[in-house]
Amino acid sequence: MTSLRQALRLPFSRGSFRNPPRALSVTVTDGRRWPICETIMEFTDLGLSEPILKALAAKKYTSPTPIQQKAVPVLLEGHDLCGIAQTGTGKTAAFALPSLDYFARHPKPTPVRGCRMLVLSPTRELAAQIAQSFRDYGRFLKLSVETVFGGVPINRQIKALSQGVDIVVATPGRLLDLIDQRCFTIKDTEIFVLDEADQMMDMGFIHPLKRIAKLLPTNRQNLFFSATMPKEIEALAGQFLNDPVKVSVAPQSTTAERVRQQATFVNQAEKQALLHIVLKTEDIDRALIFTRTKHGADRVVRFLEGAGIDAFAIHGNKSQGQRTTALQAFRQGKVKLLVATDIAARGIDVSGVSHVINFEIPNVPEQYVHRIGRTARAGAEGVAISFVADDERPYLKAIERATRVKLDVTPLPENFLEAVRNLPKPAPQRKGPSQSPSQQAKRAEGQRRYQDQQKAQRGTPDKAHRGDGDGAGARKPFRRRRRGAVGAYKGAVQRTGAR
Repeated sequence: MTSLRQALRLPFSRGSFRNPPRALSVTVTDGRRWPICETIMEFTDLGLSEPILKALAAKKYTSPTPIQQKAVPVLLEGHDLCGIAQTGTGKTAAFALPSLDYFARHPKPTPVRGCRMLVLSPTRELAAQIAQSFRDYGRFLKLSVETVFGGVPINRQIKALSQGVDIVVATPGRLLDLIDQRCFTIKDTEIFVLDEADQMMDMGFIHPLKRIAKLLPTNRQNLFFSATMPKEIEALAGQFLNDPVKVSVAPQSTTAERVRQQATFVNQAEKQALLHIVLKTEDIDRALIFTRTKHGADRVVRFLEGAGIDAFAIHGNKSQGQRTTALQAFRQGKVKLLVATDIAARGIDVSGVSHVINFEIPNVPEQYVHRIGRTARAGAEGVAISFVADDERPYLKAIERATRVKLDVTPLPENFLEAVRNLPKPAPQRKGPSQSPSQQAKRAEGQRRYQDQQKAQRGTPDKAHRGDGDGAGARKPFRRRRRGAVGAYKGAVQRTGAR
C-alpha cells in the first residue's frame, strides 16, 4: 500500500518518534488522528535530536506549549501543516524545532545563491526575531541563518547569500528584489514557512505571495501559520499547502484569558490627558501604546516628552536603524513606553509588557486580538485599556461581538477636567535624530577639525591652488599631438559646388 509520504512525493522522509512515549491518538481539525503524548511535559518526549535538546536546556525551556505539542509530531513526519494559534503561543518554536531536527539528521551542502529553508514574515522586526530564534535553537548545529528585508543595504545581503544559506527569513518585497536581480533563487527550497498569513493579507502582500508560490519547487514541505482563518486566508493556504494537517489551539478571534480588558469613553481631543493620568495611576512595568496612524504615534510621543515622560515611536516611516534602536531600548527596559502602529501588533516578543493601551481602537476586530496579545505572555497576566471616542463605538461593538467578551467600562477619573486644562504643550518636532550634549559637542569638534583641514589645504589667498615653492609652478612640457587624435583630419573634407 502506498504511504502518504510516497503519495505526496516529498523530497525527504522523516522517521516517526524515536523511543516514543506512552501516547494516545488525538484528532486534529481535518479528521486524521495523530499520536500525541498523553502527558507530554518535556521536550525530551518529542523525540528531537540531541543538539536541539541541548540548546533548549541552555535556554531553560522544558515544557512545550499546546501548539508545539500538536504541531511538532506532525512536522517530524514531514507533512504539510496549517496552524491556527494566537500570538504568544510559541508558534516560532513549533516550526523551528522540527525543521532544525530535519537539518540535523539530513546534512547537505547549501545551494549556491539559494537556501534550504525559506521563512516569510510580514515585518522586519518579526523577521529578525524569527532568525534569532533559529540561531538560539540551532546554536549547536553548524547552520547558517540570514535575514532579508528592506531598510538595509542590499549589497550586504547579496554578499551574505552568494555562497548559499541554510535558513533565510525574509519579507516578500526585498526577497523579490533579490530574485529579480538574479542574486538569489528559491528553486532549491526544501521547507517553506508562511508566518502570520492574515497580516500578510492585511498589508497587501497577496500578489507577491502568489508570485513567490510559482517560483518555489513542487516537492517541498509547507508550513502555514495564522492567528485567524477567514475565507480569504483559507483560499491563500490552498495555493501553498498539499493535503495539510490542520491544528488549532484556540478558537478563532479569541482574546487572551489572562488579560483584564477595560474601556473608557472619552472625546478624541481629550485622550492625551487621559493617557497621562493612566500612566501615573497604573502600576506599569512596560506599556505598548497603539495608534492607527504614523502621525498620531509621533504626536503622542511629543506630548509625552512635553510632560517629561520618555517614550519612543515605531512605525513604517521610521528608518530600520530607528526602529531597531527603539525596540532594543524597550526590550532592555531603558524606556518603558513604546508608541506604535499595528506594525508591532503581532509577532514581536517582548517580555514584561504589563499594559497595552489602545489610544485609538482598531477598526478590524482581529487586529485588537493581536494588539492585546503583546501582554500576558508566557503565563503572565496583563491589562488592556482602550480609549473609545464617539465615532469608535461601532468598532468596540464589533470587537465585543467577534471576541465574545464584554469589556469593563471604567468612568473618567475625578480630576479629568483639570488634567485637560493643565495638559503640557507638546515638545517641538524633531527634524533629525536626537543627540545628547556630549554627542553634540563631539559633532561640533569634528566640524571644526574638518574646516581647519580644508583651510590648510587651500592655503593663503596668494598661494591658492598652487604647489610648493615660489608659487609659479613648473611649466608643462610640449607634447606633440598623436596621429589620429582630435583635429588630425582637419580640412580633409572640402566643400564642393555653390549653395
